Amino acid sequence: MPQIVVGFDGSPESEHALRWAAAEARIRRVSLVICHVWHWPYGFDPVHSESIGIARRMAQHVLAKGVSIAAEIAPQVEVRGALESGGAASVLLHEASGAVMVVTGARGEDGIEGVAAGSVAIRVAGHALCPTVIIRDSAPADGPIVVGVDGSAGSDAALALACEEAVLRRRTVLAVHAAPEGADSAELRRQAGSRLETQVAPWCTKYPHLEVRTKLVVQEPREALIGVAEGATLLVVGDRGTGGIDGMRLGAVSQAMVEYAPCPVAVAHPWRRG
Repeated sequence: MPQIVVGFDGSPESEHALRWAAAEARIRRVSLVICHVWHWPYGFDPVHSESIGIARRMAQHVLAKGVSIAAEIAPQVEVRGALESGGAASVLLHEASGAVMVVTGARGEDGIEGVAAGSVAIRVAGHALCPTVIIRDSAPADGPIVVGVDGSAGSDAALALACEEAVLRRRTVLAVHAAPEGADSAELRRQAGSRLETQVAPWCTKYPHLEVRTKLVVQEPREALIGVAEGATLLVVGDRGTGGIDGMRLGAVSQAMVEYAPCPVAVAHPWRRG
């Protein structure tokens, strides 16, 4: 059965992620896997073997709490708990290898205060074979689905995911293209607007009843997307844009959205969403 995988460690942001993932599983009518990765929490080896057992039982308690929360939000969804040990990002990526989506909080229990997003969220977003959703806080349910468009294969995958989410949630899609700040002539703006409309047009044809709006912003892409995403239900970006460097898993703009966007962020990959 198709499934959504969510990481849960008991932290407030992971609970936001769990609640979002449970609601998404209910909407998509798929199962939910709640993954809790535990480890010996101290910088020294345990003196007694029973100490490991205590730590594991504490981890089981955290996982049981997560399963209980999900069952309350989406009682009709099949929920499975997965208690694993190891590196959190590696475990999540393994669990999500056949999933339709993986969801994680921006920072976990071990997150550093003042750091917008942790390494787990960034690594999962860059390496997952399915769309990755990063949750920082709860988001308004009535906002648009904002998607960044720049003509790349990644942004086409992002458009596919954004339209899919908008249909499921009955929301509007707002496709945003950030033109270079030097594009101050009417002709350059016209060309940029034409490219935006051309990339969006096939999705309007595929989803004729979906409201899709476009917005051309003459601004640096990171600033443009963060500004437009205020009040959005979800921001969707491709893993890399047209200026991406070969070998990089996430482009600079996509990573900035994972770290600083004011709403949930979904990262789409063209090899799975094309």
